[in-house]
Amino acid sequence: MNQPLQHITVLLDEAVDALLGAAGPTPSGQWIDGTFGRGGHSRRILQRLGPDGRLTAFDKDPEAIQEAARITDARFSIRHEGFSNLADLPEGSVQGVLMDLGVSSPQIDTPERGFSFRFDAPLDMRMDTTRGQSVAEWLADADVQQIAEVIRDYGEERFAGPIAKAIVARRQEKGPLTTTSELTELVAGQVRTREAGQNPATRTFQALRIFINAELQELEQALEASLRVLAPGGRLVVISFHSLEDRIVKQFIAKHSKEVYDRRMPFAAPTPMRLVALDRIKPSAAEVAANPRSRSAVMRVAQRTEVPS
Repeated sequence: MNQPLQHITVLLDEAVDALLGAAGPTPSGQWIDGTFGRGGHSRRILQRLGPDGRLTAFDKDPEAIQEAARITDARFSIRHEGFSNLADLPEGSVQGVLMDLGVSSPQIDTPERGFSFRFDAPLDMRMDTTRGQSVAEWLADADVQQIAEVIRDYGEERFAGPIAKAIVARRQEKGPLTTTSELTELVAGQVRTREAGQNPATRTFQALRIFINAELQELEQALEASLRVLAPGGRLVVISFHSLEDRIVKQFIAKHSKEVYDRRMPFAAPTPMRLVALDRIKPSAAEVAANPRSRSAVMRVAQRTEVPS
């Protein structure tokens, strides 16, 4: 068996520079890495923090928690939970929040995790393998409409209806799908056209992974939480890897980057803007050449405004 590919952190320097950019040469205070992954961003942040800086990381993946245990820096702590739980932190207590969304290379390249159609493996796809339903368990009970909605809404798959019908028909005839190869083969039989170079199952796998891990809902919760816990001047940095994520981040920043007037109370003071959009960055051509998985990444940067007295 081939060894899993080493994880290459996307936009490593750009993300850490954006996060710490306004904090001076030896940043202090509390910082958040919302998605530890394999620790690329966390380790670089710790290299830059001053002695009074503190970094808290979040991750749902037990393997990420094991990797985080290798960091012995007293300024670092890890929490085995999703980044929406940063809402537990005190209001205005954080100087910066970084979220690197999506799936890490070790997750994709470890067959037994079930994230990839490139391997024959159990149909799992859970970020946290210690809790919740696997994809196989959900597909064993979901009806045609539920399956079609997930594949269409989270995968933007034109053939969601035929795929859903085929999944249920297969379940009735031969029993539930249990492996990635079974799902890949079934989807290939329903997708009549596909972009050059893309596996027919790409969108379906993406959709089921996003759904089973409630990725978009957790992102929305985490963005709202970050707005509450960020101190004035604190930075929000989010790296997205597909259009559904990036749209949520873009709209969130845009929503809070303007004053809001209540039309029912025309003479009332507007709700002040809470964020300032600072930048939108994509990987360089050199980074994409070195790490093709970075090609779809989009990083958005915003800064918390001063809280009115």
